[in-house]
Amino acid sequence: MLNNLTYYAALVLETAVGAFGVRLYEEPPYMVVDRIGDVEIRKYPPRLAAEVEYPQHAGARGNDAFMLLFNYIAGANGGTPDDNKIAMTVPVEMREPQRIAMTTPVETVQDGGVGRLRFFLPATVRRETAPKPDNDRVKIVTVPEETVAVLRFSGLGMGKELAARQAELAGQLARSKWQQAGVPFALYYDGPFTLPFLRRNEAAVAVTLKQ
Repeated sequence: MLNNLTYYAALVLETAVGAFGVRLYEEPPYMVVDRIGDVEIRKYPPRLAAEVEYPQHAGARGNDAFMLLFNYIAGANGGTPDDNKIAMTVPVEMREPQRIAMTTPVETVQDGGVGRLRFFLPATVRRETAPKPDNDRVKIVTVPEETVAVLRFSGLGMGKELAARQAELAGQLARSKWQQAGVPFALYYDGPFTLPFLRRNEAAVAVTLKQ
């Protein structure tokens, strides 16, 4: 955790250089286990995250979820005033709301119309030491070990642009030894001030080996 002066100085610096695609944020570790063209297959160990759920057709509530998470790492938590700031990490993970169970997150789980936004916490933060969120919508969760296929792209990474990349990812997986094992989701590595052509976005989905 960080004190106020260190936290806000780091935030200003990260925002300034981030506009030009320079990333100073911590990223969860992973191991690359395979490549299929432009698709990377990664194995992630268990990770700790702060998570907010939001309903289908949430509109601005997706933005509300982001602000709840940002406020949590910025001090809206049960830590002491001088030690309640948590360093920002990347990527931010967004799982879109789903009306019904889907065969990939389009994840074969029933999300019941619920989307999820996650901020991954720094490796130095443990579940037992993570500050308690002030808002009940913010949950501290342990994301289990998983194997994920990702396709990197630039741009804003939303809407039709994201859907096209997710379709491209699904197509490449269909011709490989891997199969989708969850609902597709998105990973974002840059802030809103980063120039779109310098942004790192990833279409992603959990995968398993085909039988």
